[in-house]
Order: sequence, then C-alpha cells, then structure tokens
Amino acid sequence: MARDTSSIVKMSRREGYALHPKAHKALVKRAGKPGQHGNNMRLGKQSQYALQLREKQKVKRLYGLLEKQFSNLMAEAGRKQGQSGEVLLHLLERRLDNAVYRAGFAPSRRAARQLVTHGHFMLNGTRVDIPSIRVKVGDELVVRPHSSGSEYFKKLDDISPVPASIPAWLKVNRKKVSLEIVALPAREDAEPDINEQLIVEYYSR
Repeated sequence: MARDTSSIVKMSRREGYALHPKAHKALVKRAGKPGQHGNNMRLGKQSQYALQLREKQKVKRLYGLLEKQFSNLMAEAGRKQGQSGEVLLHLLERRLDNAVYRAGFAPSRRAARQLVTHGHFMLNGTRVDIPSIRVKVGDELVVRPHSSGSEYFKKLDDISPVPASIPAWLKVNRKKVSLEIVALPAREDAEPDINEQLIVEYYSR
C-alpha cells in the first residue's frame, strides 16, 4: 500500500504548519524552510497560485494522502451536492484512520493509519486493514480481542492521552477501546485554519 514516508517534521517546516504533534517544537526551533538555503528564501508576497498550492499540500499531508488519492477525492467532492471544499473536508474526516485519531486511540494520523493497516480493529464485527474506508452513521469500531492485550493498548493512556475534546460525531468508550459513529462530521470538526476555498481554486484552474 503506497504511502508518503517523508519526514513529517520537514514537511511541516515546508508548509509552515504542524502536521504532526511532534512538529510543534521543531517549528519553534527551526521555523524556516528545510534545506541548505531554507532560511535565506525571500519572504515576499506569494502569488495566488502559490497560496493555493501550499494549502493543497498542507491538507493533503495533514491527512496523509498521496497526490492521486487527494485529486480523486477532490473530484468526488465536486460531483456531490454542496460546497466542494466543505464536502472535501467532510470526506477526509470520515476516513477510518482519521476516526481512530479523533477518538484518541492514536497520537497522530500516521500512528492511526499504522494501527489500522496492521489489522488491530474490527469494523461492524469484521477485521479491517484499509485506512481509507469511509465510516458512516451506525458503524461500530472496536479493538480486536487479540490486540487488546498488546503493550500498545495496555499503555494507551501514556502513548495517546485522552484528547482535550472528542468530536460530537463520535461516541467513544475508552475502556473498551471502541467508538460508534453517531453523526456525520461537520465543517467545524476539521481544523479551523484550513482554507478549503484555496484548494477548490487550485483544482479549478
């Protein structure tokens, strides 16, 4: 299964945005672009195309998608009813790996993706290993009995502490390491500092 294995810290510095919890400190220490001449790059006004590209790259990397996956999702969002940008974020939030991350069962989306691909969860009673599965209302996800005794889940509170807030569209049982999809995510459930209109404009060129 294809995935981006680039350094998440370098990508965060390139986008000027923390794409992973561990990137926050790195951005404070080294806020410039990665590379030999990163700190010497001029900070002049960016073109509209550059702003659109960087926003697209930021969101694509935030959710851990490759270019083809992201463009296909944007095309699907454009075919659905509603504002394309909001529909795109709606589809991204409904990814299985994102639901695991939002529930607090993983410290990052990358970690959540790994948990899913290793088959640690059961969706509606069936073992799953595809991070891009799109969850729907009524779906129930629970850690596999075989995996519940692993060191990861025994130390879950240390590895991935309870989030400050859990989205209202998820009903989480921390003790059982399970979640239920009780509603569909809204725009406010995604990161507030995403400008989805720039992404729509990028793909509308």
